[in-house]
Amino acid sequence: MSLLRQRRFPRSPRSVRAARVFVLETLTQWGYLDRHDDVLICVSELATNAVLHGVPPGREFRVGVVGDGSLIRVEVRASGGGDPEIVRGTAEECGGRGLRIVSALADDLGVTRQNPGKTVWTEFKCGLPAASEVRDGGR
Repeated sequence: MSLLRQRRFPRSPRSVRAARVFVLETLTQWGYLDRHDDVLICVSELATNAVLHGVPPGREFRVGVVGDGSLIRVEVRASGGGDPEIVRGTAEECGGRGLRIVSALADDLGVTRQNPGKTVWTEFKCGLPAASEVRDGGR
């Protein structure tokens, strides 16, 4: 049985930290005990991209977490336009490294187009959730 939890966040720099906390709490409650660092770095990058590029003023973005056996999937949905792309910049450039970092840490990365906007998702292979944790069915 897959577990799913979602939360909306306002278009604000503070939402990046809040998204990390939400994902960490979710994974811990579900009993996923490894890959937290990789997952949280990727959440930071995707949430930052949503705030900077993907969410129109006055709108929100959504973070979803799916746990399915030994697979964790994190999705960030934003209603803005634009195409996320991995930029191959130089070491001197201050930005543009987010998706490159995500692609290096995650086991898979993709974009699902929606109308409006898109969902950028990442997947992580990890150990099975701890059996002693109580599953809440995504509530």
